[in-house]
Amino acid sequence: MEMLLSTKGITICLFFFVLSLAAAIEIPLSVSQLPTITEQSHTQVAYPFDEDFTIKCEARGNPQPTFNWTKDGKPFDLSSDPRIVTSNNSGTFVIQNRGIINNFQGKYRCFASNVMGTAMSEEIELIVPSVPKFPKEKIEPLDVEHGDSVILHCNPPKGIPPLHIYWMNIDLQHIPQDERVSMSLKGDLYFANVEESDSRSDYCCFAAFPRLRTIVQKMPMTLKVSRSNFIKERKPKLLIPPESAGSTSSVTVIKGGVLLLECIAEGLPTPHLSWVKVTGNMPKEEPETENFGKTLKIEQVTAADEGTYQCTASNPMGRARHEFHVHVEEPPQWLKKPEGGVYSVGTNLVLLCEAIGNPEPSIQWKLNGMPIDGRTFRGRISTREISLTNLQLQDSAVFQCEATNKHGTILASANVNVLNIAPLILTPDGENYATVVGYSAFLHCDIFASPAADVKWTKDESIEPLSTFRYELNKNGTLEIRDTKKEDSGSYVCWASNSVGKRAVTANLDIRDATKLVVTPKNPRVLKSHSILLKCQAEYDSHLKHSFKLSWRKDGDELPVNSTEGGRIILDRDTLFISSVLLEDQGVYTCLASTALDAAEAEAQLIVLDVPDPPEDLQLSENQNRSVRLSWKAGASHNSPVNESIIEFEENHWEPGRWQELSRVPGNDTTALLSLAPYLNYQFRVVSVNAVGRSQPSKPSLRYATPPAAPDKNPENIRVEASEPNEMVMKWEPLKPVERNGPGLEYRVSWRQRGVETDWNEELVKKHSLSVRNVPTFVPYEIKVQAVNNLGSGPEPNITIGYSGEDVPDAAPSGVSVEVVNSTLVKVFWFGIPRDRVRGHLRGYKVSWWKTKSMLDGKRHHPEKHFLTFVGDRNSGMIPGLEPFSEFRLTVLAFNSRGDGPESSPVVFETPEGVPEQPRFLRILNFDKDSVTLSWGLPKKANGHLTGYILQYQIINETHEVGPVRDVSVANHSAQSWRLAGLSPSTKYKFYIKACTAKGCGKAATEEGLTLAQGSKGSGRISDAVKPTPKFQPSEALEPGTEYTIRLVTKNWVDNNSIFEDVIETRGRAYAGIYEGISTQGWFIGLMCAIALLTLLLLTICFVRRNKGGKYSVKEKEDLHPDPEAQSIKDEIFGEYSDSDEKPLKGSLQSLNGDIKATGSADSLVDYGEGEHGMFNEDGSFIGAYSGSKEKGSVESTGSSTATFPLHA
Repeated sequence: MEMLLSTKGITICLFFFVLSLAAAIEIPLSVSQLPTITEQSHTQVAYPFDEDFTIKCEARGNPQPTFNWTKDGKPFDLSSDPRIVTSNNSGTFVIQNRGIINNFQGKYRCFASNVMGTAMSEEIELIVPSVPKFPKEKIEPLDVEHGDSVILHCNPPKGIPPLHIYWMNIDLQHIPQDERVSMSLKGDLYFANVEESDSRSDYCCFAAFPRLRTIVQKMPMTLKVSRSNFIKERKPKLLIPPESAGSTSSVTVIKGGVLLLECIAEGLPTPHLSWVKVTGNMPKEEPETENFGKTLKIEQVTAADEGTYQCTASNPMGRARHEFHVHVEEPPQWLKKPEGGVYSVGTNLVLLCEAIGNPEPSIQWKLNGMPIDGRTFRGRISTREISLTNLQLQDSAVFQCEATNKHGTILASANVNVLNIAPLILTPDGENYATVVGYSAFLHCDIFASPAADVKWTKDESIEPLSTFRYELNKNGTLEIRDTKKEDSGSYVCWASNSVGKRAVTANLDIRDATKLVVTPKNPRVLKSHSILLKCQAEYDSHLKHSFKLSWRKDGDELPVNSTEGGRIILDRDTLFISSVLLEDQGVYTCLASTALDAAEAEAQLIVLDVPDPPEDLQLSENQNRSVRLSWKAGASHNSPVNESIIEFEENHWEPGRWQELSRVPGNDTTALLSLAPYLNYQFRVVSVNAVGRSQPSKPSLRYATPPAAPDKNPENIRVEASEPNEMVMKWEPLKPVERNGPGLEYRVSWRQRGVETDWNEELVKKHSLSVRNVPTFVPYEIKVQAVNNLGSGPEPNITIGYSGEDVPDAAPSGVSVEVVNSTLVKVFWFGIPRDRVRGHLRGYKVSWWKTKSMLDGKRHHPEKHFLTFVGDRNSGMIPGLEPFSEFRLTVLAFNSRGDGPESSPVVFETPEGVPEQPRFLRILNFDKDSVTLSWGLPKKANGHLTGYILQYQIINETHEVGPVRDVSVANHSAQSWRLAGLSPSTKYKFYIKACTAKGCGKAATEEGLTLAQGSKGSGRISDAVKPTPKFQPSEALEPGTEYTIRLVTKNWVDNNSIFEDVIETRGRAYAGIYEGISTQGWFIGLMCAIALLTLLLLTICFVRRNKGGKYSVKEKEDLHPDPEAQSIKDEIFGEYSDSDEKPLKGSLQSLNGDIKATGSADSLVDYGEGEHGMFNEDGSFIGAYSGSKEKGSVESTGSSTATFPLHA
């Protein structure tokens, strides 16, 4: 069995020689020993309602003791009465409640004996109470006169205390008691003087015995009170104690008990009772009086309560006194009790017995339950001491000492066992122990020996006793190893030896790792209503996992495992989750871990943050016309200090119910002097602000009204607005209601023309605008607006400059000229109109232009005007996006806020030739093994006279390398096909075709194809672009009676996979009818099913190949297979403004800035105006009306029609 240890030690020791085993351990039952009483009854009451009564006496000893009883000092035979039931090896007996058992009442004593001696119990008193009854008697009525004293005697029967006495009438209502009528401690009812109202015939005394569960009633008594002819006034006379007892009496009380002193007096008027202590001082705590002052009660009596007490009964007629001499006595108590033990042969014995009591107790020694005869006893005996020298085995005995006085008897026993035995090690051999690192380990070695044994410990194979400072040998033989370490594990041996023999046991010790805890987060701060998760991370020894337990506490109180508060606080093993955190959740949360060997804890301080509580107790002071002091008490800050306090106000004249901010003060301030405006009825409130947020507003203060005054300020934001040329509308921001300062607010408006010496024009208005007509167009005016109310005018206003109404410009720009920058871009110059002709604020200039004809074919065009706006006062601008080789006309006008002025005379200019656009298509008509025939379409826009084409080609076999580009110049500008010879068989080529003008060559159209192998039949290829929506596509240009391979591929596909492929043969005209109704033939249906299956297979291969990618680099693949759609869009945006007509084969698109730099122009984007279609993106790129658009039905790509799958650009 493994024993788990967890107690830490602090002392140091190497060996311990046991001097006395008597106080260390009990004598093992295997060793011969004297009897010892282990259990006994005390005073016993035989209640009549109990079925039986048990009187206990148990003892231990070796040999097993036998039991004898005495009753009232005489031998008592348990077998003498069949109602007594006994048990084997026990002194306990049971008296069965059958018949009369009064004869069992008495004092019993138990004796337990064996060959070594006899043990004796204390006296056990058995009380057999009788059933209490009042005697049946006839009680004569009492006839008395008014004022006489009367005593109604109860004389309750005897019974087991406590006894409770009640005086009631026949209806079980209590007889009222007071100073005049009261009950004595014995239960008699005393009347100090009677009244006629005391007459009744049902005075009943009830005696209650709670332990007997009995209440008995005395026969009713009759009291008749008759009226007296005279008043019987008299001085008090004591009834208790009676006068016959004299003026003094003696009272004895047991120490620790309750002292009750009673005085009851008669007299008329009713006497009043008081108490004093004549000798000595009254107890520090005022003694308690009961029964309307007639009983003095002192509980827990001590020797200090001894002395003389006096009671005094007094009324106006005189007084009576009695003194009580109180003596405090006590039953016997031990000062020294004899203590037995185990003694070796040859040692000495001294037993002491001292007791105190009042009266002083007498002491009697007994040996094995019998009085010691001093003549035969070989030792010395005195009242307080017994001694023996040179003890021998036969001196073993039980010594008893009894102390007795009139208040009781006490008994003490001492077992003297004289033994001579070898050590007995009571701890089992091979015991397993375990503890954790840093704790103390305790290895037990409980030993019994006589003479006492020497004890030592060794470790593992060593024979040397353990001797370091960390080892300590306790008195009982236990080895304590303090501050254990891992290396303390091992096997230990406990050796015990004396003069009789030697014994040893082994103990095995394992050292475990200590339990460690960390709670995260350590000290979290969380906002109220948010959530927090506390995690308890534990490390413990794996051997202790079955006993490992975790629990949580808050502020020292354990949290229940189940969820609390409707699931708001959830404990889940090592986590504690609190949702919707409340302020009361704040506190110290402790995680406690325990194993069978140790315990650990870690804590986290949870701080809950919240907005402050609202301020309280707002007070106003220091009242002035324009100020008042506001003071308040700050609310709780909830762990986040108040940063500032916001003071708000509400006034009930202009905006009742609307609270507005008035002032802010630092967080520590709780008072502020507030600046106020006139003519307002204020009330204030305060809002506290901390890092979490704003508190609820405080309750409003009392209202405070300020008197009216003249305005403090004038209107602001004075401006002039006009919708007509000869009109001036002056507007301003009106004063806020809180700025009016008084009743009757108006505005005094003054104006005059600037630079003209004239008087001010004035007008008084109530609204916040004034319109003046018949003023010159766009003339500056000086304007003033002043606030006025019934108490005066505001401060002198500032002068504001405003202009009268505008009109459209009445002049056009002059000197308009155009400088051609390139085929799509020109720069326009003009002279601005004079300032006086603008007739308003100049907003800028607008340039309009329109195409009149094409220089290529001379056709006239319907004029479609375009314009650009150039903001501000400037005299030039850039016009982009023009069509090359065209004639244009251009005008310029000025505009202001009112509108546009007249246009200038048109200026005619022509744009030069540009490079052509990309040819519409490039197709491979047929392939041979070393030649190919190409066909192409005209460019959509030639942008000049075509001078010919540049045809280029290069090898692009499935490798990372591409061949060099070879050029072929086609000088015939009307040619649209070309046969290339000298090609290599079975080789893939890429072909490029570019159209050229005198300005240069445009973008190239591309196509790819594969030459035939030796002996292959040539074929041609036609490509058409198909939009995704239609489900069919007509293809013209096919020859009758010719076999074609049809493939459907995606436009941006970059490998040789097609979505659909089929072989067809066009019909000749003579055989057209043969194929009618073919869809109804069975073989045709089977063919379609096979095609569908093939299509599904090809789609699968297509997606697999697409995910794998091509064999040459991505960059080169993008250059060789550009996206025609994306390329077209880029060309439309940027292509027309580039001066560079030659594009590299792998060329990237140049930016607009790059294009302009190529022209050598110094103009920036500022030179470009704002077009009617929004011609510039945010990055400055051209859009809208000046971008080229893709022609519908244009061929996206061209290519060959060989036996392999085509590659599309």
